[in-house]
Amino acid sequence: MEHIVTTLPTARQPGCPFDPPAELIDARRHGPISRYPFPDGHQGWLVTGYDLVRSVLADSRFSSRKELMRHHPLIDYGDIEVPPAPPGEFLLMDEPQHSRYRKPLVGKFTVRRMRLLTERIEQITAEHLDAMEKAGPPTDLVTAFAKPIPSIVICELLGVPYEDRGRFQDQIDTFLGGETSDEDLIAAYTATQQYLAELVAAKRANPTDDVLSDLTDSDLTDEELRGISLILLAAGFDTTANTLALGTFALLRNPAQLAALRADPALTDGAVEELLRYLSVAKTFMRTALEDVELGGQTIKAGTTVILSYNTANRDPERFTDPHVLDIQRQDGGHLAFGHGIHQCLGQQLARVEMRVAFPALLSRFPTLRLAVPAEEVALRPETADIYGVKSLPVAWDV
Repeated sequence: MEHIVTTLPTARQPGCPFDPPAELIDARRHGPISRYPFPDGHQGWLVTGYDLVRSVLADSRFSSRKELMRHHPLIDYGDIEVPPAPPGEFLLMDEPQHSRYRKPLVGKFTVRRMRLLTERIEQITAEHLDAMEKAGPPTDLVTAFAKPIPSIVICELLGVPYEDRGRFQDQIDTFLGGETSDEDLIAAYTATQQYLAELVAAKRANPTDDVLSDLTDSDLTDEELRGISLILLAAGFDTTANTLALGTFALLRNPAQLAALRADPALTDGAVEELLRYLSVAKTFMRTALEDVELGGQTIKAGTTVILSYNTANRDPERFTDPHVLDIQRQDGGHLAFGHGIHQCLGQQLARVEMRVAFPALLSRFPTLRLAVPAEEVALRPETADIYGVKSLPVAWDV
């Protein structure tokens, strides 16, 4: 008998800020795929199992095209026509358009190139730890540490002037924070597009040593470069920032894991991968079937949208032993935090380098780091946010 999820959750269980909402965990217990009626009446599906999520991500019969998606899994927008993704915003495109935009970027984000950035990331991290130490406790780890590091790195990679970094932090928060009116969201999007248009024009006129300047020497149009820049800024900043902050929160709430990581920095790589799996801040994505597809014993009809739940897939007991336990020495890796298939996160190696530098540096500099408020008072992003995380993380340490 097929399971039906009638409404997607809007909140996590009290006291469980790291676990997926209970309704999603329950859906996974009933099987890896459930019916989901969208608010506009469309009969879609919710995929919660690891193997099925992975298979959809690798299956070209499922489309990423924006115009084919239902408007939103939680909101009924009525009969509004969804336009195709703007030029350059390749996350919401299929082949061959997707590769046209992604291919020129692949060489810019190789493992080797990202490792060469390590020294600069170490410098940026040290500067912010110095500032935290000088200011003294308590401080908000989100604004003092978690946001600035990936923000500065991605802005430098793209060639965004340092003085404009704060503007992008605010605008990306508006896009992805889940607590903004439609009017404010449109205003932030429009302002960002205008700024990026000016930045592209400036790079064409006076190229500098950055990714965006490199791309101006291709056949990509200004409009396409603007769209690519928007994707890179959003993806390169918000996900890493939230994993750094929420990951620190998770470690502080798991003192045995925190102590093990402090005692043996060689565990850092494994800790980063486990936090990515355990937290899965990019919670869900959608795909639409281009033809009838058999999936998990169900027939997904052509034109049907499926919601892919990354956080339940990364907590699937058929894939991971004790999936709800944070274990930085876990051996059964292979999480889907960066996705899978042709849309797998382009900047995943950059994110890994940033976290491999930032976590041990923070824990080493402040060996008595602790929450400055009760855990239940930590302000969390709403479940409606595209990227999950904490809005602020007050921390303190002994001086």
